[in-house]
Amino acid sequence: MKPGRIYLDNCVTTRPAPEVLQAMQPYFEEKYWFPGNFVSTGETINEDIDQFRHTIAQTIGASAGELQFCSGGTLANNIAIKGLGFAYSSQGRHAIVSVVDYPDLLTNAAYLEKHGFDVTYLNADAEGKVNPVELRRAIRPDTIIFMTTAVNHVIGTIQPLAEFKKVLQAADHKIHFHVDAGQAYGKIPLNVEELGIDTMSISAHKIHGPQGIGALYVRHGVKLGQLIHGVKRFDAMQTGGLSIALIAGFAKAAELVFADFDATQAHLRELSNYLLQQLEKNIPEIELNGPRGEGRAPHNINVSIAYIEGEAITMMLDMKGITVATGSACASQGLKANYVLMAIGKNHVQSHGSMKFTLSRFTTKDELDETVAALAEISGELRKRSPLYSATHKEK
Repeated sequence: MKPGRIYLDNCVTTRPAPEVLQAMQPYFEEKYWFPGNFVSTGETINEDIDQFRHTIAQTIGASAGELQFCSGGTLANNIAIKGLGFAYSSQGRHAIVSVVDYPDLLTNAAYLEKHGFDVTYLNADAEGKVNPVELRRAIRPDTIIFMTTAVNHVIGTIQPLAEFKKVLQAADHKIHFHVDAGQAYGKIPLNVEELGIDTMSISAHKIHGPQGIGALYVRHGVKLGQLIHGVKRFDAMQTGGLSIALIAGFAKAAELVFADFDATQAHLRELSNYLLQQLEKNIPEIELNGPRGEGRAPHNINVSIAYIEGEAITMMLDMKGITVATGSACASQGLKANYVLMAIGKNHVQSHGSMKFTLSRFTTKDELDETVAALAEISGELRKRSPLYSATHKEK
């Protein structure tokens, strides 16, 4: 069986679009030069990069000069969070984040703590949503940073960014607003001006662009302390070289997604609604994790299947050429339950039995039908072997 024949783990990475690969090719073969001044090769690349920057910036309501390329979303988050901390520590040393945020944010929050910051960790409700009232209560005179994940990477919850903006702007001093938009960019509307965002990370390979390239939005006037030092070729924040081909692919991917963004969003929503309907129809004792409907990103469905382990399901589906993700994640987290699911009130059994399906523009209903059929068969077989399932249903 061909690995990844049906690929439903698009929150991790996506298949590059054919148009993206085509757009990148000239920069591998012909226009492989770096940007520069006074020579035609360098000036040509300067012009191309300016156009790529403009193409991507306009998709988030930013100006081209506010967008800086870097090697991915993780580096963008590091540059922004550490950079804000370094730049504004004289004005305060308090940051706010939530317990359900992406690891990039949580590990950077821990870094700030090790360097003398206080960090407040906000809780989330049963659907993974952070309450803006709790944010308001957490603000202190020395608060300088609030960071959030626009779309939760596990359960797809969309955070109330507009409400966060109101809270932050109502404070009696400036609090910088950083957003990790890795799972949100290309899935939900994001306008940095309307949302009052100061810094925001995005990544190409989440929207059918190439791996290894991302961008950081930095609002005009916002200062960042220098994290990486070296020769400046593209931007001041990530010194050194970047692949022009990857940047070209990023711009093409953005162009494709936003050519008809409403249609892109509607297509993903239709697929995920269909998947959830088929899962609930064909597999008994299944529970949706996170909000139902418009409160979750259109590409994410996360469910818990009672009485069985997600790892077992994942491996058995993989043997059928179907790639999905599990919330149990014992391979990388030492048998620990997923921290997001535990934070929203799920127990260890629900966490270890969770499955995450993330869809893309290339996903088809036939693939979803095949996946649900395989999952129903596997779930039935595993439940037959489950002492807990047998004991529970014998009692009934």
